[in-house]
Amino acid sequence: MHLTGYVGLLFSLLAFLFLAGFSGVAAWRRNTNSLLVIERGQLFASVGVIFSTVLLLIALMSRDYSFRYVYDNVDNALSFIYTLTALWGGREGSLLFWELIIAVSGMILITTPGYKSFSDETKLYFWMFFLSIQGFFLLLLTGWSNPFIEIIPAPGDGRGLNPLLRNPGMIFHPPLLFLGFALYAIPASAALAASIAGEKKSWIAVTRNWNILSWVFLTAGIVLGGWWSYMELGWGGYWAWDPVENASLIPWFAGTAVLHTSIIESRRNALQRTNVFLMSLTFILCVFSTYLTRSGVIDSLHTFGESGVAKPLFWSMMIGLFVTMLVTFFSERLTHRSLSEFLSRQGMLVIAAWFLLALGLIVTLGTMWPVISQIWTDKPLGLDAHFYNRVCLPFMACLVFIFCYCPWLGWKGGIRNMKGFVGVTVALVGSFVGFYLSGMTNVLAAFTAASSVAAMVGMVLLFLFYPAMRKMRQSWGAYGIHLGLVLMALGIAFSGPYQIEQEIILGKGESVVIDDYTVTFTNLVQDGNIGDIKVRATATLEVFEDGRLIGIMTPDKRIYRNFERQQFAEVSTIPGLGDELYATLLGLTQDDKASFKISVNPLINWIWIGGTFMSLFAFLLLRRVRKPGEVA
Repeated sequence: MHLTGYVGLLFSLLAFLFLAGFSGVAAWRRNTNSLLVIERGQLFASVGVIFSTVLLLIALMSRDYSFRYVYDNVDNALSFIYTLTALWGGREGSLLFWELIIAVSGMILITTPGYKSFSDETKLYFWMFFLSIQGFFLLLLTGWSNPFIEIIPAPGDGRGLNPLLRNPGMIFHPPLLFLGFALYAIPASAALAASIAGEKKSWIAVTRNWNILSWVFLTAGIVLGGWWSYMELGWGGYWAWDPVENASLIPWFAGTAVLHTSIIESRRNALQRTNVFLMSLTFILCVFSTYLTRSGVIDSLHTFGESGVAKPLFWSMMIGLFVTMLVTFFSERLTHRSLSEFLSRQGMLVIAAWFLLALGLIVTLGTMWPVISQIWTDKPLGLDAHFYNRVCLPFMACLVFIFCYCPWLGWKGGIRNMKGFVGVTVALVGSFVGFYLSGMTNVLAAFTAASSVAAMVGMVLLFLFYPAMRKMRQSWGAYGIHLGLVLMALGIAFSGPYQIEQEIILGKGESVVIDDYTVTFTNLVQDGNIGDIKVRATATLEVFEDGRLIGIMTPDKRIYRNFERQQFAEVSTIPGLGDELYATLLGLTQDDKASFKISVNPLINWIWIGGTFMSLFAFLLLRRVRKPGEVA
């Protein structure tokens, strides 16, 4: 089965590389008769990837430890659901999952009206890029990151999945990220192909749904990753600016920027070169994310470890960037059109895009700082969260501020509705003063919170002043996403600087007062041999407010089989839309006391609610693409 799975990947690799070269030659000669062969080749070669993935999945589910990948990621006590998620839990499996999504998305694309509406020349160039991407990933899988390596003799039990990955968030977080990354291959390839071929049909319109779906999945993956960090790592936060966290955020900034600049091209036929460059750059940054996670170039909390894929990933990015710049700056078929003035909706969209790209650049430089600083020092140091917070949070606050006013500006300049403009201004100033006087003395946090409130007031006013918007699905989608954004900003503004945290050692019956709450340690239970948990200690904390019991928290500390040198904490919370109580059991003392980290996190759940809104409302933006020749 090992050889069979490997041969499946090898077959697909050879097929994709041949078809990519064939597409390039056909495009150069404008031989559109070969298109049918290429499309069928994509379908046929993708079967090899699907076949190999199914074999690996069977090996995981049957716990066939003769596969090194199965041995590294599964053990006999692992539950069914986490055995399934082990497919993307390790380095080789995750790369295979990446490639599987690209291959299947290519199969689906062929059947869509949007793809059929492209000219044959554009299709040929598209396949040249798209098949090359698939060939590259299969080159990694058949060379440096082979999931079908055999162990002889086969062990009786595996090492098991990292306990940190045994969380519901991790069931969905990685596949959503991979979906986002992989689907960006389609609009990126289409943008380059359409530029070279001088496609008359707008690639932005044709790949709009793919672009939105990529962004939705990437957004949902990032938000779920933050929730996983908050619930599983036990440190009370949701974003540590860890290199791997940053790795998924960087392409999100670029992908969000291109969503905004593409609006300008769709409405004003401007920024054509910018959009081609940004779309391709977004996919390259997805590869950069993979490079950061799997190359070992940066130490990280949840890196996949060092492997031989660093150099091929690095050079693939360099080649991709070179090709992108070549196509973008030397394509004579891309037109140039001037933008309107600065104080217009166009101007605000461009500024927002620049802010997003600036954030992406800052996060990239900060993440790579240990590598960059090696140029002048033997002791390179990474940048901590304070750097990112100091630099990035003002940019994020400005983005919310821009959104307050952008809807009230005309496309060519001027204020299109003075009542709405004044209403938002009154809401902004009033809420800022209100927040500040109520004790929110951190000016940046108060400004962000006030901008969020003003933005929400502005959305309500928009739907009141323009009744037609209430009937438009697109309006609900666009403003629903921005509602999610401002809710997240509100949650960050409160939960960041106004979190109250305390580490305390308590004996049974002892209490601690934190903010308005009294927390009493009432019980401790130690047990073990529960599934794959070898030992577990569970504390009971009763929480009172004004003398009234409002909830019970049960944080625990556990040791898993096969990971006995490391203790893992499971946090416990009392959720709320205002304050959320959060407790971590840090350890036990010899005198039967226990140490805890207890925190009060204000408005933190609005971050998850906002992230959910952003992900779900975006589906309302999807449009049916008309078939070629279909009348509007």
